[in-house]
Amino acid sequence: MSTSTPEAVKKLLENMQTDLRSLSMECKKKFPPVKEAAESGIVKIKTIAARNTDILASLKENSSEVVQPFLMGCGTKEPKITQLCLAAVQRLMTHEVVSEAAAGNIINMLWQLMENGLEELKLLQTVLVLLTTNTVVHDEILSKAIVLCFRLHFTKDNITNNTAAATVRQVVTVVFERMVAEDERFKGIVEQPTPVQGNTNRRSVSTLRPSAKDAYMLFQDLCQLVNADAPYWLVGMTEMTRTFGLELLESVLNDFPGVFLQHQEFSFLLKERVCPLVIKLFSPNIKFRQGSSSAASPAPVEKPYFPICMRLLRVVSVLIKHFYSLLVTECEIFLSLLVKFLDGEKPQWLRAVAVESVHRLCVQPHLLRSFCQSYDMKQHSTKVFRDIVNALGSFIQSLFIVPNTGNPAATNAPAGGSGSGAQAAAQGGPGAGGQGGSLITQAAFEYRGTWIPLMTVSVQGSAKATYLEMLDKVEPPSIPEGYAMSVAFSALLDLVRGITSMIERELAKEEEEVAVRREANPDQNAQAEPEAHLVWEEMVSACWCGLLAALSLLLDASTDETATESILKAELTMASLCGRLGLVTPRDAFITAICKASLPPHYTLTVLSSNATNLNNKAYSIQGQTVQIISPSSESHQQVVAVGQPLTVQPQGTVVLTAKNIQCMRTLLNLAHCHGAVLGTSWQLVLATLQHLVWILGLKPGVGGALKPGRAVEGPSTVLTTAVMTDLPFISNILSRLFESSQYLDDVSLHHLINALCSLSLEAMEMAYGTNKEPSLFAVAKLLETGLVNMDRIEILWRPLAGHLLEVCQHPNARMREWGAEAVTALIKAGLAYKHNPPLAQNQRLQLLLLNPLKELSNVLHADIRQKQLESVLQILQSQGDSLGPGWPLVLGVIGAIRNDQGESLIRTAFQCLQLVVTDFLPTMPCMCLQIVVDVAGSFGLQNQELNISLTSIGLLWNISDYFFQRGEAITQDLEREEAALQKQAREKGEPLNRPFHPAPPFDCLWLCLYAKLGQLCVDPRPAVRKSAGQTMFSTIAAHGTLLQQSTWHIVVWKVLFHLLDCVRKSSTTADKEKIESGGGNILIHHSRDTAEKQWAETWVLTLAGVARIFNTRRYLLQQLGDFFKAWEVLLDHIQSAALSKNNEVSLAALKSFQEILQIGTPVKDSAMPTEALALAVMGVPPVLIDPLSASGPGRHLLRSDSMLERLTRYNGAELQAPPQGEESALEDAALWWSAWNTWYRTGTDSTRPPSGGTGTDRPSFVPSQPFLTALVQIVPALYQHIETGFSMEDLRKLGVILHGAVSIPISSDASPFILPSYTEAVLTSLQEAVLTALDVLQKAICVGPESLQVMYPAIFEQLLLFVEFSCKPPQYGKLETKHVANAKYNQIQLFTPAEWVALNYVPFAERSLEVVVDQYQKTACHKAVINEKVLQNIIKTLRMPLGLKYACPSESTWKLAVSSLLKVLSIGLPVARQHASSGMFETMWPELANAFEDFLFTKSTPPDNVSIQEFQKNEAIDVEVVQLISTEILPFANFIPKDFVGQIMTMLNKGSIHSQSSSFTEAEIDVRMREEFSKVCFETLLQFSFSNKVSTPQEGYISRMALSVLLKRSQDVLRRYVDDERLSGRCPLPRQQVTEIIFVLKAISTLMDSLKKTQPENVDGTTWAQVIALYPTLVECITCSSSEVSSALKEALGPFKDFMQPPVSRVQNGES
Repeated sequence: MSTSTPEAVKKLLENMQTDLRSLSMECKKKFPPVKEAAESGIVKIKTIAARNTDILASLKENSSEVVQPFLMGCGTKEPKITQLCLAAVQRLMTHEVVSEAAAGNIINMLWQLMENGLEELKLLQTVLVLLTTNTVVHDEILSKAIVLCFRLHFTKDNITNNTAAATVRQVVTVVFERMVAEDERFKGIVEQPTPVQGNTNRRSVSTLRPSAKDAYMLFQDLCQLVNADAPYWLVGMTEMTRTFGLELLESVLNDFPGVFLQHQEFSFLLKERVCPLVIKLFSPNIKFRQGSSSAASPAPVEKPYFPICMRLLRVVSVLIKHFYSLLVTECEIFLSLLVKFLDGEKPQWLRAVAVESVHRLCVQPHLLRSFCQSYDMKQHSTKVFRDIVNALGSFIQSLFIVPNTGNPAATNAPAGGSGSGAQAAAQGGPGAGGQGGSLITQAAFEYRGTWIPLMTVSVQGSAKATYLEMLDKVEPPSIPEGYAMSVAFSALLDLVRGITSMIERELAKEEEEVAVRREANPDQNAQAEPEAHLVWEEMVSACWCGLLAALSLLLDASTDETATESILKAELTMASLCGRLGLVTPRDAFITAICKASLPPHYTLTVLSSNATNLNNKAYSIQGQTVQIISPSSESHQQVVAVGQPLTVQPQGTVVLTAKNIQCMRTLLNLAHCHGAVLGTSWQLVLATLQHLVWILGLKPGVGGALKPGRAVEGPSTVLTTAVMTDLPFISNILSRLFESSQYLDDVSLHHLINALCSLSLEAMEMAYGTNKEPSLFAVAKLLETGLVNMDRIEILWRPLAGHLLEVCQHPNARMREWGAEAVTALIKAGLAYKHNPPLAQNQRLQLLLLNPLKELSNVLHADIRQKQLESVLQILQSQGDSLGPGWPLVLGVIGAIRNDQGESLIRTAFQCLQLVVTDFLPTMPCMCLQIVVDVAGSFGLQNQELNISLTSIGLLWNISDYFFQRGEAITQDLEREEAALQKQAREKGEPLNRPFHPAPPFDCLWLCLYAKLGQLCVDPRPAVRKSAGQTMFSTIAAHGTLLQQSTWHIVVWKVLFHLLDCVRKSSTTADKEKIESGGGNILIHHSRDTAEKQWAETWVLTLAGVARIFNTRRYLLQQLGDFFKAWEVLLDHIQSAALSKNNEVSLAALKSFQEILQIGTPVKDSAMPTEALALAVMGVPPVLIDPLSASGPGRHLLRSDSMLERLTRYNGAELQAPPQGEESALEDAALWWSAWNTWYRTGTDSTRPPSGGTGTDRPSFVPSQPFLTALVQIVPALYQHIETGFSMEDLRKLGVILHGAVSIPISSDASPFILPSYTEAVLTSLQEAVLTALDVLQKAICVGPESLQVMYPAIFEQLLLFVEFSCKPPQYGKLETKHVANAKYNQIQLFTPAEWVALNYVPFAERSLEVVVDQYQKTACHKAVINEKVLQNIIKTLRMPLGLKYACPSESTWKLAVSSLLKVLSIGLPVARQHASSGMFETMWPELANAFEDFLFTKSTPPDNVSIQEFQKNEAIDVEVVQLISTEILPFANFIPKDFVGQIMTMLNKGSIHSQSSSFTEAEIDVRMREEFSKVCFETLLQFSFSNKVSTPQEGYISRMALSVLLKRSQDVLRRYVDDERLSGRCPLPRQQVTEIIFVLKAISTLMDSLKKTQPENVDGTTWAQVIALYPTLVECITCSSSEVSSALKEALGPFKDFMQPPVSRVQNGES
């Protein structure tokens, strides 16, 4: 409640009046003056209250009077009264109604009470109230009050003393607080301070304000008192202790630093009074050496005194903390002292408090920085900061090394529980816990047998001291074991934590500012100020050695996981900080320490040892002793968690990993994970260590490079405890995360990481050479992982990464290689799949960069790598095929990099890739790559490891060509664009454009490359490949050739087709004739393909056919080329050389091709051919339907579903109409055809020329086969159509020679069964058919041709007649012995007969020729040339041979046909002959004809024995026909016919009419065999001719009459003789001959009678009648004969005579009697 409210004031007045009343009451008896004063006081108060409004102010004014009664009361020295008065005075004070004067009076009164030793506590209370409630007390009064309190501090009473001490402290504080308040009030007013004199003089106080002055005087006197000097201001002091003085000094310095910093007077005091005091008081501690005997030294050394020393250290801590900036030099001294106190020779307690003090400094990083700036960075100055750190380090080392003997308290009676607990543990040793298991293992350090427990001494970051706070102790306390170590340990950790966090904070802030500045003005390269950096670097440089020494020792000695963790954390943060500041040596040193701690003790790892030696060479000294970077040594008291193999070249024993190693490893991982950016070159250390640990733990890389626990491959298996087993996944996870986090590194750090991994990998590769031991794949796996996570900036690390992995791929160790390849290919695949920005499609450079290593892998010779490479190509195609773009050449290069020495599986994989490309990706790749695709496909065709692939690749080439065809326009445009760009480049460089087939347009070049590839495949050593390639090539040219430009066709013809023909011809003619036993494996080879020569023959056939077909179908296009005639000649030359080759297959095929180029196909009926195909045929695309070689043609139909017709029309609309044949083209055509004719002639001549010389036994070298000859002849008609205009007689003659030659050629006996018809069938061979066809064509052409041609008729007849002769006289082929099938009936040919050649059965041929002759003669008989050239005579002359032979002919049919032909010819020819009788053209014919009749009708050959009667009758009928012809065609026109011819005919008829037979007939047959019918006809003809009424000349009539009379006379003779003989013979029958004769005569008579009856009576001569009638008696005579045959004949003969039995008529007839 406030003291100024009306209520409070009222209460105050009431209380005061009450107090005064009480006083007056108390003093009424003993002290009347006091009573009066009290009563007057009551009145006074009432008066003041009544008169004034501001009661408190007026009270204060009159306070001296108001207080007076109470002071008087105190003077009574009566306890009760005194107490009452003091209470009242205090009430006044609290209401602040005491003036300065009153206060002075009060103080004086209190002083008296003090001197009298009354109410001491109350006094202190009153003073305190007085000084704290108001500020009226100053100067002497104040000092008096303070002295009063001091005096009370030194009484006999303990309570008073303590209360007084507290009061003094409070009063001192109050004095300074007043000063602070006063400064606050005057803050705004600037006053001119008077200059301060340098000497210590109280006058200088004059410048200070009142409160400040009091404070100044007080502080100055405190210093005086501590220094045991007299005070200036605190008059009346009787005694004082140093400890109390120091405490007061410390509290003032600590609580009011501002006062000293703001006021020069006070600063002066600090410098001039406090510091010297402190230094003076320190001296006993400095000089003292523990253990030196005092007796030895001449002057006794003052012993250090714990209370003073401890308080001094506290003061020093405060001075350093607050006034460091004022007292730089002094602090340097203090700090040096502190460092000295840590010496091992100082007492234990002193070291403990010193360590506590150092700890206090260590938690103030800014202070430490100031030290560094003020001392370490100045020249000629103590390196204070470094010394502090090094001292701490030495202190820790000394604790392990120096035996603990100096402090008896520590060894004998431990004070406090903590000590005894530690003791017990120490005595029990580490094993103490082992017995009962109840003792919890205490955290401790152990090193080389020294065991030091670790206590919790303070919270992290605060230095809570124990011994610096023991202000009540006078004797030095006992320090428990491990306390100093624990404090030093904390100090060390706090130091590291403080420095690093401070510097890192400032760094971060600085980076932020730089960034802001950079944003504000980006042009200026904003730099951080170097000042700060220098300090930081100096701090680190100063402390790192000591820290590292201490930390690595502690790390080695630590047995507690938490402690270890803290140490590692410290090392880690230091390493990171050094890294950030770019201090390489210290960074590497800390990292090395962590690395060494991770590995088993004494583990040899070159990277680390070399690094450690570097450190050791620079000997870092701490106070003269060299700091060794302690290498881990202790193996005791650590839980072993893993046993594994060291990663070395030679297998060694096992190594052990402890839990601490694993803990260190985790720190290492943590370091790399979080601070990778600052590791730089130390990545090497880190990764090398990790690699070894991973190896020892047996982690192996899995997919993507992540390490997974795997069993060791060889040697003793890795042993892992369960503890570490559970850790492994965690470790491998962190390992992976570590490399994942590389994506956050900047480019430079990333390069450091990659370089480190590469050099690790190189080491691993070194180690893996020459051994098949499992290599360390850590580095390769991690390169892969790093690459994968840094895909977004892969470009910057790709070259080193890929370059190194490619080296790994060439390593001889298979596992190593395999991983190298895995890594490269995985990275490439990931790189291509990654969504880059900008995308790969727009960043071609990156894409090519990524694909390049894939290409490089082709140079590796190991098959497994190639396999991997190709598999990944397959995967890339499957996943990224659409977006490869400019990468295609590389990918195709990889696919195409196959060699024959690689295994099948590689080639197969590569081929799968190619198939995928061709089926799916042709449209997506740049057109420039199509040529590469063709090359690659071609190279698969040429490889000889796998035939199926070669064949399939040819199929791919076909598919590619199809694609070209379908996408022609698009490809053309693309290529032309590309071409233009290339040409421009070439021009700029001044070089010619380098491209195969250059002048041709680019799209055509693509085709040419395709054809060239197929061309190479067409001459592959393997027949199947050749065949397939050939078919594909010709099909492609046929199907798609229309797309080519005309100029390109020129290249196709000369460079592709003819070149191919040359190669094939050469290979075929030089091919091996050795028999090939089998086609590899168990494939049987057909006998027609069992030599290389035969296989090449097939190729030759295919090629020639293909080229010919192209010439045929593309005739119009090719003719427009300039040198078509030359090409035609070359082609014909090829055809000729093939036709004349000694291989039947080739020669035949050559003729087929010849036929083809003459456009002779097997005609197909229109209905069989769809319109589209028809159009194609017109255009020159041979559908398979039209193909004469369809059997060997390509197996795919060319007619595709998408109308090819449309495409063709689109591309080549012009070609559908044949170009108009102008004059020139007609001439040129004629030249072509004549060239063909000459070729045909040469071929025919060479092939049909009979072999010369040699006897029949020599086998001719080569005899053309029948099919060949047939084909040869079949060409003639077609060829003739083209050359008929200029065809001359000479040509016809040449043709005839060849035809004759061809027909004459025999066939080999082993082929005969297939060609010859069996004997019984009269069939022509196809060759003979062809010959006749050829002649037929000629004849027809002549028929319709001009006059000039028709002179050739006779020549054709001549040729045909030659053939007719073959029927009786087969032709000879050279001197070859042949068997004539007709003679040795076919089925009797023995297989062993000597003749190897069988002549053909020429009979059917000759007969057919004869039919043709007849047919032709019927058409041309009247033709002038035919008449002039005596064709008819020749026909008759030729026919005379078979007619004469008759039964002796090789075939019976021949003479029959000859007869019928003769009859037909004569029926036409005789009238012509009669017509031209006068011209004499036919003079010579008649004798021939007569002879022919003679030879035939009266043949010299006898009919065969086995002729049946029916046959005989048929033959007789033929004879009869001939006679009938004579009777109808010749005799009636006797007057046009030469006489002697007619005579011959008559003689013949006469001879025939009474023909006598040979005697060989049996009885039964005789009547048939006598040719009675024939005789009868002859007879009738004779008669008819005799009685002809058209007798033109008497001569003829005479001849006929004479003939008749001869006949009758002869009959008469025969009959007479018969009658006579019959009579004579009696019972004996007459000889058969005679009987036959008589029968014939009788028949002749009956015939004669018939004839006479039929004849006009006037044509018969009278004498004839007489002779006939004269026969009658003779006939009657014969009636007696015994022969029944004769009787029946006689009956017939007698019958007609009835016509004569009639009444006689007038004798006068015809004027004769």
